Amino acid sequence: MNYPHKIHPALVPGVSVEDQRIRYGIDKGVLGIVGALIVAFVGWGLADPEQVFRVSGTALGWVMRNLGWTFNVLAIAMVLFLLVIAFSRFGKITLGLDGETPEYSTASWAAMLFGAGIGIGIIFFGPYEPLTFYLSPRPGAQYDANTAAAIKGAVAQSAMHWGLNAWAIYAIVGLSVAYVSYRRGKVPLMSAVVTSLWSGRTDSAGARIIDGLAIIATLFGTAASLGIGALQIARGVEIFAGWGPTGNRLALGIIAVLTIATIFSAVSGVSRGIRWLSNINMLMAIGLAVFFFVVGPTAFLMNMIPAAIVEYFGHLPDMLSANMSEGEDMQTFLTSWTTFYWAWWVSWAPFVGVFTAKISKGRTIRQFVLGVLLIPSSIIVLAFAVLGGTAIWLQRRAEAMGDPSRMIAPDGTAGSLPLPAEIFYKVAEQLPGGGIVSALVIVMLGVFFVTTSDSASLVNSQLSQRGNPEPNKLVTAFFALCMAGIAVVILLFGGQNALQGLQNLIVVSALPFAVVLVLMSIALVKLLRNDPQAIREHYQDVAIQKAVKHGVSEYGDNFALAVEPTMPTDERATGGDFDSTAPEVTEWYTRTDEDGNPVEYDYEKGEYIDESESSDDVAGETPVK
Repeated sequence: MNYPHKIHPALVPGVSVEDQRIRYGIDKGVLGIVGALIVAFVGWGLADPEQVFRVSGTALGWVMRNLGWTFNVLAIAMVLFLLVIAFSRFGKITLGLDGETPEYSTASWAAMLFGAGIGIGIIFFGPYEPLTFYLSPRPGAQYDANTAAAIKGAVAQSAMHWGLNAWAIYAIVGLSVAYVSYRRGKVPLMSAVVTSLWSGRTDSAGARIIDGLAIIATLFGTAASLGIGALQIARGVEIFAGWGPTGNRLALGIIAVLTIATIFSAVSGVSRGIRWLSNINMLMAIGLAVFFFVVGPTAFLMNMIPAAIVEYFGHLPDMLSANMSEGEDMQTFLTSWTTFYWAWWVSWAPFVGVFTAKISKGRTIRQFVLGVLLIPSSIIVLAFAVLGGTAIWLQRRAEAMGDPSRMIAPDGTAGSLPLPAEIFYKVAEQLPGGGIVSALVIVMLGVFFVTTSDSASLVNSQLSQRGNPEPNKLVTAFFALCMAGIAVVILLFGGQNALQGLQNLIVVSALPFAVVLVLMSIALVKLLRNDPQAIREHYQDVAIQKAVKHGVSEYGDNFALAVEPTMPTDERATGGDFDSTAPEVTEWYTRTDEDGNPVEYDYEKGEYIDESESSDDVAGETPVK
C-alpha cells in the first residue's frame, strides 16, 4: 500500500501543531470585516444609544420567542454529548501524541481550571442572584418566596445556571480545539474543527465566517463582563468616597483607565507581570470566600450547602425543562435569566475553550471532560452558595429582628433590592471587617478586568491571525479597544439597569455561534471515528472476534492466536471492511511545508527528512516547527 510517509493510518502516533510547518500571518479578510462591523456598531451606539436599545430589544424578543429553545437544547445536549464521548471507546484517546504525558501535573492543571472559574461574575452575581431567587422564585418552582425551602431552591437555581451546563458549552470548544491541535496537527481555530466536515481548508470563505463569528461572540460576551465589572467598581468607589450616584459616568471612566492598562500590557511585554497579578487575585478570591464562610453564618452555610446540592440534582430536570411555552411569567424569567445565561456562555466559549485546550495537552479525552465539567463548576457553585447563602441569611435575620434598615431588600421583595452592582457591598458592610474586604474587592475587580480583557484580546488576535501563538500586539490592542467600546455602548443604552443592555446584545450576538458549536460536535465525532487509536481498536476487536471463532471451529478448546497475512477476501481478514487508503484517514497526516507543498517526514524518528534545509527563514519569518 502506498501510504503517506510509508506509515499505515493506524500506526500514526498523532501530529502536534507545534511540529507543523506553518506560516502565520494576519487574515486581512477576517480582521477587516470583523473590525469594520464592530467599529460601526460602536459608532452607532455612541451616536444613538436609544436606537440601539430599541433595535436590539426587538431582536431579543424575536429570538427568544422563536429560537430561544436552541440555547436550552444546547445546554442540555452538550452535557450528555460530552459524557457519552468521555465514557465511550474514544475516552482513552490522548489529546496529544501516543504515549505523551500531560504538560502540567494534575495538581497544576486542576489549579488552572480552578482559576478559570473565578472572575467578575462571581462577585457581581454571587450574592445578587441567589437572593433574587429567594425573594422571587422561578415560576412553577416547588417552593414559595421567603421560606426555608426557598433557600435551597435559590442556591440550586443559581448552581444550574453556573455549573455543569455552562462548562459543558466551554468544554466542547476546548476538547475540539485541543484534539485537532495536539492530535491532528491543525491550527487552534474553530474553523479547523468545522471544516473537517468538508474541505478541511481554513482559508476558505466558510472557514473565515466561522472564525469571524467566534471573534464577534467573544467580543460581546467578554465586553458584557467588563461592563458589569466597571459598574461594580464604580459603585464601590462611590460608597467609599461618599459620593452620590454618578450614573454611569464613573463606570465609563473606569473602563477607559483599565483599557489603557490592558493595552499597555499587550504592547509593552509586561504580560508576565499581569499573569503574576492574576495568580495573586485568584488567591484573594479564595480568601474572600473563606472570609464570608468564617466571619459569616458558618453553621448556617454548613447545613445549607449539602442540602442545596441535593436540591440541585433532585430538581435539575424541572429547572432545565422550563420553556417559553409556559406563559408570560416564565418567558420573562427565562429571558432575564436562564436563556440569557446559556447565550452568554456560548459567547464565552471560544475564549474559555481555547484556554482549556492550551493547558490540557497530554490529557485523555475522559480526563479532560471530567476535569473541565467538575472542577470549575464545583468551585463556582460553592462560591455562590457561600456568597448567596450569606446574603439570604442576613435578609432573614433582619426580617426576624423587624429591622428594615438592615434588610438588603427593605420590603422583602425582589423589587426593593438595590442595584445589582451595589448588593455585594450591602452584604459585606454587615460583616466584621466588611469595609476592608470591600476595598480589596474593588482592587480585585480592577485586576479581573485587566486580565480578562488582556486574555480575551489575545485569543481574538490569534483567531484573526490564523491561530498564531504569538500574535501581532497592535491587533491585540485593537481588540481590547473593541471590547471597551462595546462595554461603553452597553452602559450607555442600558442606563442604570445595564443588565437589560447585556441581555439584548448577548443573546442576539451569540445565536450564530450556537450553530457553530453544533457543527463542531458533529465534526469531532467524525474525526474521532478515524483516529489512529480508534482504527487500532477496530482492528483489535475484529481480529480477536474472527480469530476466536475460527480457532474454536477448527481446533475446539485448545488453540493459540497468531498473526499471519490473509487475502483481502478471506473471511478472517481483519481489515476486509476498512479502506485504509481512503482520503479521510490518510490526508490529515501528510506533512507539508509553509506553502502547502508535500515534504518528506520520518514518523519513526519524528523529524523532517530535509530538516537541515527547512530551518532557513521563509519570507523573513521563522517557520514554526
